[in-house]
Amino acid sequence: MKGAFSISFRLMAFSSIIPAALCATYSRSENIVGTGFYNSFIFEDGPDPNHGRVNYVDGATAMSQNLTFASENTFILRGDWQTVIDDSSTTGRNSVRIRSNNAYTTHVAVFDVVHMPQGCGTWPAIWEVNGASWPGGGEVDIVEGVNDQGNDQITLHTVTGCTMPASRTQTGTSGPLNCDVGASFGCSVNVGQAPSYGPTFNANGGGWYAMERTDTFINVWFWSRNAANVPADVSAGGTTVDTSDWGIPVANFPNTACNIPQFFDAHNIIINLNFCGDFAGQADVYASSGCPSTCTSYVDNNPAAFGDAYFLFNSINIYE
Repeated sequence: MKGAFSISFRLMAFSSIIPAALCATYSRSENIVGTGFYNSFIFEDGPDPNHGRVNYVDGATAMSQNLTFASENTFILRGDWQTVIDDSSTTGRNSVRIRSNNAYTTHVAVFDVVHMPQGCGTWPAIWEVNGASWPGGGEVDIVEGVNDQGNDQITLHTVTGCTMPASRTQTGTSGPLNCDVGASFGCSVNVGQAPSYGPTFNANGGGWYAMERTDTFINVWFWSRNAANVPADVSAGGTTVDTSDWGIPVANFPNTACNIPQFFDAHNIIINLNFCGDFAGQADVYASSGCPSTCTSYVDNNPAAFGDAYFLFNSINIYE
């Protein structure tokens, strides 16, 4: 549950009863690669709504401090790995949060990620949200985890009235079924694959995450870089994709008891690296990760620990 920036910061598994014919062929509307990230996203440098030990910086600062870097074919987004943070700081370690210029309803988004942030105190995420009235408008967390702990967790957050069935066709494991942020942490699915998150993901060269959103379901897939079943249209990043060829998703959120157009507005894509905060910094969560000291103290005083706290993207492809 990451919430959203205020308007002042620019607003900031497939159910067996749903026929396979609902899957579709989509055409690419955006191919975001390298320096194209600077054209497709804005930097959100407002205060963190999740109380992280983080200072989100603007684009000029991010580039001058090498917190973002673009080559012809890759894009890096990272946290500061050089500075000891003064205990009196009211924010924390410099980092980056970017939001897509465009917003999407029915679409497929394919994220080709080589590396994600790792380390104690880290809370990286790739997600979609409407920032104007959160939790109104909904939120979809595609990549999220903390402190190198466990597998990726895919989660929906909504206002009251959206729930998921206990039984649905997906390869991941369902967690809470009530998506209402007032009643739970959201309705989640654990991917159940070690290469889906953190150091194991990075050791395998990353992989692909893909989300398909329609008026009747939200599906998420994950393929590790060396998996034998990566669909050709995903690995090639071509001009069209056919989700009917992708197999069973790791997470399926059907409209059985959740009117998706009612609970989910047009969404922007958010990519960010937080530190500590309401998830990674929870005392029990941080301690159970085997991390030293307290989250804030560790993040403040160990900049070298965040040398691997970065996203490296090959591309993001959007299909509509």
